[in-house]
Amino acid sequence: MQKIKMTTPLVEMDGDEMTRILWGQIKDELILPFVDLKTEYYDLGLAHREETGDQVTIDAANANKKYGVAVKCATITPNAQRMEEYHLSQMWKSPNGTIRAILDGTVFRAPIMVKGISPVVKTWQEPITIARHAFGDVYKASEYRVPCKGKATLSFVSEDGAVQMNQTIYDFECPGVIQGQFNKDSSIRSFAHSCFQFALSTKQDLWFSTKDTISKQYDHTFKDIFQEIYDQDYKARFEELGITYFYTLIDDAVARVIRSKGGFIWACKNYDGDVMSDMVSTAFGSLAMMTSVLVSPDGNYEYEAAHGTVTRHYYKYLKGEETSTNPVATLFAWSGALRKRGELDGLTELAAYADALEKATIETIESGVMTGDLSSMWEGETPAQKVNSLEFLKAIRSRLETALS
Repeated sequence: MQKIKMTTPLVEMDGDEMTRILWGQIKDELILPFVDLKTEYYDLGLAHREETGDQVTIDAANANKKYGVAVKCATITPNAQRMEEYHLSQMWKSPNGTIRAILDGTVFRAPIMVKGISPVVKTWQEPITIARHAFGDVYKASEYRVPCKGKATLSFVSEDGAVQMNQTIYDFECPGVIQGQFNKDSSIRSFAHSCFQFALSTKQDLWFSTKDTISKQYDHTFKDIFQEIYDQDYKARFEELGITYFYTLIDDAVARVIRSKGGFIWACKNYDGDVMSDMVSTAFGSLAMMTSVLVSPDGNYEYEAAHGTVTRHYYKYLKGEETSTNPVATLFAWSGALRKRGELDGLTELAAYADALEKATIETIESGVMTGDLSSMWEGETPAQKVNSLEFLKAIRSRLETALS
């Protein structure tokens, strides 16, 4: 077969541990034999981030802005244990957080559904996409462990030096803890535009939820900005497509989601989206069966797996033991990025290849061939055949070759 040609490179962000191993296997088995792959490569493995003072992460994000489409492997966000293990000079920040801040993007995560693995919530028939605001809140908060009695205050001093606000948070009668969160109107507006644009492109209803009855300034600002932008820029287009936007409190949204059949986008603030995306992916089957794409309002895309680096399997791999790690989310990151590159560059062959790759993956699972995490949930008529990661990729390749030929 003649390889599919690319005209513009993808930004390729390599990662850590077991997902780094899968990254290479996916390229060798399912991409390089079929695509004349062009990438601008950045090694976001923790060792290289240490070597470059994390400059490599910033460079990768700026390359994403230059070329428009990136694909990212899962990476380690170090804790104290990782600092010692990797001999780090400091506890480097989350690469995802750095990239999201530079791109000013929103993360959209949706489950990959296959016949034979039923959602835990029996009413769910279609994927639920979580739109997570990827800026500020608890992830950028300032914190302090209060050691003794005393008064905590919240103040704001304007650029001209005037004290605009100074109020008591709490008079501590004993030790405690305080936290200061923030967000920006500009980032909230970008979040809203990304959500409305994604809903229009996918022709899905958009829900948005916060807790504005309790957070009468912070959360209410999100609610007001969303409503303003919807009314000014998107209401007519939503009505023309027959899709809806509505706001509700997050506790009401949770109840509605559980009773729904799915098939919509649920927009959440940063922390809420972090938690709810894990809940939705687990209830649909597995975090390893979840797509994730970062979308910026100015049209940049970064595709990644929604899960971590699968450390436990990596340690087994280093001992020479066989692993059955699910590569589907990482594989769909590649297919999503290649499809988007094909769409932007007018390469119908590349987009069609991405579709064929995803179809071959789903058909392989539905035929009964799968990794260990899926075999334990399997309800299909054909008995589950548990295989290791490489065997699974080779089974997909066999189907893909047949489809493309």
